[in-house]
Amino acid sequence: MRNDGLTNSVARMANRRVNDDAPAPDDVLRTVGTRLRSLRQRRGATLAQLSRTTGISVSTLSRLESGQRRPTLELLLPLARAHQVPLDELVDAPATGDPRVHSRPITRNGVTYIALTRRPGGLRAYKLIIPAQQPVCEPQQQVHEGYEWLYVLSGRLRLLLGEHDVILTAGEVAEFDTHVPHWFGNPGPEPAEVLSLFGPQGERLHVRARPAKR
Repeated sequence: MRNDGLTNSVARMANRRVNDDAPAPDDVLRTVGTRLRSLRQRRGATLAQLSRTTGISVSTLSRLESGQRRPTLELLLPLARAHQVPLDELVDAPATGDPRVHSRPITRNGVTYIALTRRPGGLRAYKLIIPAQQPVCEPQQQVHEGYEWLYVLSGRLRLLLGEHDVILTAGEVAEFDTHVPHWFGNPGPEPAEVLSLFGPQGERLHVRARPAKR
């Protein structure tokens, strides 16, 4: 198997680093085995169990974790799915044991999204930074699978939800089924910061108002 695609991917990641002391692609690849072992042990899975899940032989998995086998995309893709982590986390993750989420902000249509969770499944958390008077075009409501919870950290947020048109300010929360036509933007003169929790399969946030009785 060739791993040119993976090597090129790592090279692009390394080139994006601003630190001149960033590790070379080969150094990054050598750390994959340590991360694979840590992820498997954290899940309490044996090599045999992981082999049944991924279809990769126990000997190959063992060699990957020990650094005796170079990782390829064909091997890493099923492993990323089994461990429920993005592929980038296997290749370009922080040091093993570091609980911090090192996410790269993504900007779409002027809005900056900062992922606050690493796992691709289940509830997803984002911090949104919406520029002032964004967007400038006419609001267009959309529908899709899921359930969303929005908390305004600062600024103002305009939410169109079905026939409702409301303004949320700092400290206010809205939650809704995303099958209902919706749209939100920033009508204020300053940027708005919003915490978003999104359940792509309709998962909802469970809020406990007070400690449960024992």
